[in-house]
Amino acid sequence: MKLMQIYASLKSDLQTIEDTLASSVASDLPLLNESAQHLLKAGGKRLRPVFVLLGGKFGDYDLERIQYVASALELIHMASLVHDDVIDDADTRRGQQTVKAKWDNRIAMFTGDYINGKALVVASQLRDARIHQILSGAIVQMCIGEMEQIRDFFNVEQSVRNYLLRIRRKTALLIAISCQLGAIAAGAPKEFADALYRYGYRVGMAFQITDDLLDVCGTEKKIGKPPGSDLRQGNITLPVLYALQESGLRDQLLAEIERIRAGAGEANSSAAVKLVRGSGGIKASERLADRYTAGALHELDRLPNTPAKRNLAEIAKFVAQRSY
Repeated sequence: MKLMQIYASLKSDLQTIEDTLASSVASDLPLLNESAQHLLKAGGKRLRPVFVLLGGKFGDYDLERIQYVASALELIHMASLVHDDVIDDADTRRGQQTVKAKWDNRIAMFTGDYINGKALVVASQLRDARIHQILSGAIVQMCIGEMEQIRDFFNVEQSVRNYLLRIRRKTALLIAISCQLGAIAAGAPKEFADALYRYGYRVGMAFQITDDLLDVCGTEKKIGKPPGSDLRQGNITLPVLYALQESGLRDQLLAEIERIRAGAGEANSSAAVKLVRGSGGIKASERLADRYTAGALHELDRLPNTPAKRNLAEIAKFVAQRSY
């Protein structure tokens, strides 16, 4: 089953979650209501809710209960995007103006805080202490990952290990617990929830590596933002780190990165992007993403052979091969 078919099979349940998201961020304050709804209306893959729903299929599937997990996780993700756009000084996301571009940094920061608060309100519908412990722990780790990214802006000496630890906190962890919490909310066996967590972690790592590859190799039409945005913001991603390991390329690429840094984000990154595209960093990053995908598929071997398992396998394959 292909990705669009998976979404179609979950259409009714995803619409319920979409309605919950819209009602959750609604506010009587017109400005806050508009800014909070802004990113929601721009759409998105809704991958985290899909993972929650599929994780729930390994237990006693009850949408009335599972929807609160899915909605809370998507709200946490949305809040992180609003905050990210302030940190990265990004003007576009999903082909639309960011909250900070449409209004300003102050409105964006409080909008992100508001959405985070609403995530906790939604999650409070569930009485399972484990769910709250896992959710709060993930938020803490995401914040640490964001701080690590800020610390390493334009740090060309950082290691691949540092990069992997950072994306684990920033991206992979939320996807991992989406799979896990869907199972927990449905009362699935612990061994299933644990396998789903490990699957989600590996899919999340492949997702972020692929995202970083798209920032270098994609087009603005496909990815919804100008290529090379990460470099302009000072974010040294995996393809760049691998390219910097090539002795014949390192000095030239370092000079381009320094030129971007000196331009305070306004410099054009096209020359640096061209160097990375022509390096072995692209293939090396693709190989690592493929290894994480293979690991994710291996974890699914521990689960019963159901349509949900097959759907998770299709999503893992899509994540590593996606072009948007």
